[in-house]
Amino acid sequence: MKQWKIYIMLVFVMFAWGANLPILKYLVTIVPPVTLTAFRVLTAGLVVLVILWQMKLLRLPTKQEWKYILLGALTNVVLHHYFLNMGLSITSGTHGGLILGTGPMLTAISAAIILKYFPSRYQWLGLVLGLAGVSVSILVGGGESNGANIGDLFVFLAILAQVLSYMVVSKAAKTLDPRLLTAYMMLVGAVVLIVISFVQEPGGVTAFTQTTPFFWWLFLASAVISTAIGHLIYNYAVGKAGPTKSAIFMNLNPVFSLILSAIFLGEILNFRHVIGLIFIIAGVLLGSGAAEDLWKKYKQKRATP
Repeated sequence: MKQWKIYIMLVFVMFAWGANLPILKYLVTIVPPVTLTAFRVLTAGLVVLVILWQMKLLRLPTKQEWKYILLGALTNVVLHHYFLNMGLSITSGTHGGLILGTGPMLTAISAAIILKYFPSRYQWLGLVLGLAGVSVSILVGGGESNGANIGDLFVFLAILAQVLSYMVVSKAAKTLDPRLLTAYMMLVGAVVLIVISFVQEPGGVTAFTQTTPFFWWLFLASAVISTAIGHLIYNYAVGKAGPTKSAIFMNLNPVFSLILSAIFLGEILNFRHVIGLIFIIAGVLLGSGAAEDLWKKYKQKRATP
């Protein structure tokens, strides 16, 4: 698949994930966070399984691939979703968005240490610009800041676990289709989360019986579009483009959160948000290598008589 198609897919995923943050912030006020995420991920896993069955991509993993599946389920599903939902239940969306914006930098560092992949100086510049843009956009966003708390720590642990899972996905993609890996990780992780929810939140399942149709629309949007399709596409992109290039696009996540908040929640975007957006787009172009590719093609055209 051409690189630009991978980039379009990643932008779509960031839009879905950007919308997912305020959705989750609302959902965890109705259903306990671990119970919510357990059944949300289970729903997502079943949806992915059906999609892959229709695509005739289902097969049983090898013993070696099961090791990657279990490790990926622990990091990408259990730890990431557990800490994210626990964190969002006690911290602000503003803090959560800012901390999630550190993902690209953490991914680049992890890839350099674990995979021995070292970004170019332009990619490092893109990472720094993206992080600066995220900081500017989120810090001037709406919402009161109550300082650091345990919720902020939980969100940071969530993004750290997710970043580590990308290293697993990158290695597993050599023999196992990342989309199939996603399905198995979600189903295994969902079972673990359900067990945790029964222990930590006894009776939490009964909260689902006290919800409204609006809750279920948002629940399905989060489970099917953001979690199932979003992770399916993102893990596929990681397998094709690598963890560092794919993670650069995570800088767009809080941008979409801010834009959607302005549209649906009536929050006001100001000049600093625009500045942050410019930094983030520049960071994505540099960090993904797209700017370098365009420059090389331009030079080749100039050199061709």
